[in-house]
Amino acid sequence: MGTAGAGAEGTAGERRQLINVAYRLLGSLTEAEDAVQDAYARWYGLPRSRQEEILSPGAWLTTVTSRICLDLLGSARARRERYVGAWLPEPLPDRTEWGPSGGSGPAYRADPADQIVLDESVAMAFLVVLESMTPAERVAIVLHDVFRYPFAEIADVLHRTPAACKQLAASARKRVSAAPAPTPATSRADVVRQVKEAWEDKDIAALVALLNPAAVMTADGGGMAGTIPRPLKGGTRIAQYMVAMADKAPGLELLERSVNGAPGLVARRAGIVMTVASFDFSDGRVTRIWVVRNPEKLRPWAEAGRPVAG
Repeated sequence: MGTAGAGAEGTAGERRQLINVAYRLLGSLTEAEDAVQDAYARWYGLPRSRQEEILSPGAWLTTVTSRICLDLLGSARARRERYVGAWLPEPLPDRTEWGPSGGSGPAYRADPADQIVLDESVAMAFLVVLESMTPAERVAIVLHDVFRYPFAEIADVLHRTPAACKQLAASARKRVSAAPAPTPATSRADVVRQVKEAWEDKDIAALVALLNPAAVMTADGGGMAGTIPRPLKGGTRIAQYMVAMADKAPGLELLERSVNGAPGLVARRAGIVMTVASFDFSDGRVTRIWVVRNPEKLRPWAEAGRPVAG
């Protein structure tokens, strides 16, 4: 469990784990940072005698962070209603695309995005499914299925019985299992590359061939960047829209990049990341495209777009 009396030395190392938990719960790196900072503020606000009574500061911080996230999720519906257009999780770059890391000093800038473990639990498709769950379901499945917390500890977060938490996770799991099985990474990269080439060539026929006829494109501009106001449905309509956008955006550079650990595309102009696109696939064709253009959600990409010194 841990040792009693742990202070700064015993809690500082928990930050990476807490950021990983909070990002999966909230789908927002900015909100995850705030939640973790709030949890640490509460820890350091405890009397020293109370800190010494806590056998596992890490477990305490995880519980508090999860409760903060639960409160945020509870108010998220109202905030989503005020949001301009569709709301999508914040996309994350691969840590290998960051500037110099793993050291200290002026050349090193520790960023929360660099602390996220990129696996299937941060895939855009999974995060979007999490958005369809109740806050309690989301907390239950993330803590149990992703981070392997026992239901007895999750019960303390949700203020429910372990049996009720187990039922919440089972309900959430059904939503996840309803999603299509993931396509192998190599196949995904091949399709994304073909989409990029067809987009650059403004080849509508080639794009239509790569898109499922029932494909859906959802875009998030947050009212700060122009984009489609609601999901666009149909492979042909999406292909036509993509080519129309290419005509209106001369000088746009398309790059194949890892987005939340999966093959994706980044559109850059004059070295500035303007758009990040994630994809989902079925039978070798694109079924979903998630496009993030809200500049506030592209903050990690500003640093990731800089060349690595070497």
